[in-house]
Amino acid sequence: MANPHPTKAPLDKPLAEPKPPFPEQKLDKPGLETELEPRPRYHAPHYRAAGKLQGKRALITGGDSGIGRAVAVLFAREGADVVISYLPDEQEDADETRRAVEREGRRCVCLPGDLGDQAFCTELVDRAAKELGGLDLLISNAAHQNRKSIDELTPEEFDRTFRVNVYAYYHLVHAALDHLKPGAAIIATSSSTGFRGSDELPDYSATKGAINQLTKVLAKQLVERGIRVNAVAPGPVWTPLNAADEGMKPEDVAQFGAQTPLGRPAQPEEIAPAYVFLASEADSSYITGIILPVLGGETIGA
Repeated sequence: MANPHPTKAPLDKPLAEPKPPFPEQKLDKPGLETELEPRPRYHAPHYRAAGKLQGKRALITGGDSGIGRAVAVLFAREGADVVISYLPDEQEDADETRRAVEREGRRCVCLPGDLGDQAFCTELVDRAAKELGGLDLLISNAAHQNRKSIDELTPEEFDRTFRVNVYAYYHLVHAALDHLKPGAAIIATSSSTGFRGSDELPDYSATKGAINQLTKVLAKQLVERGIRVNAVAPGPVWTPLNAADEGMKPEDVAQFGAQTPLGRPAQPEEIAPAYVFLASEADSSYITGIILPVLGGETIGA
């Protein structure tokens, strides 16, 4: 099948990213990108690489789809080899990410497992470092999310959200410190909900607030080791996460992102360059401890 979104596009022609209304739809968890309509865009045809990550080795959680896939592709375009993690049920999406990275001429290793399991987090980091011959970049991106009111939110769901979103971040960093050297970078995926909260996402919002503060503390603690720690906080992004949210109605999926000043959600290809920026010593060697908002025109303080 012909590529509907080529790797390169004329720079003098702006991309026409999709706007709501989208088709009303619902995905079964964990949500496959192959089943989302329209397909999220990750090829970034306007992006021109400059070898900013040449020879780097990156571990990207949730790299099978959404933001994680787009980050994997741009990291590869900048010269990095990558390991991606994902749930076993997401193998179809992971295979597409691997093919996309390989088209950029780099290596992609796929390691499925559950980040809610501490043992897997530790094993994942060690295997990633072994497969790639070391580790330079850790991207803690995977997340669990379901819209629920506080009276609907069970202790089990609350625990699951924190284990995947926050505890995994801690476990991954803890394990990665044995491998990361001066010049390395750690980047977490936060959210606009980490600043202002969401009345539909009590546990998810709380995890993103925790990620923000943990990022700032880690930046302070690791500065003497020459390891920079930052986070990216996107607003609405068109990924399987929301269409697979058990509390999100199909009619709400159809209007997802319409409330932003730009009138649409971001596409993953629009978020991924922020990760390249924070990963690159050429671009951000003096930046650590920030939460970078990417919100489609909304202004908000970190």
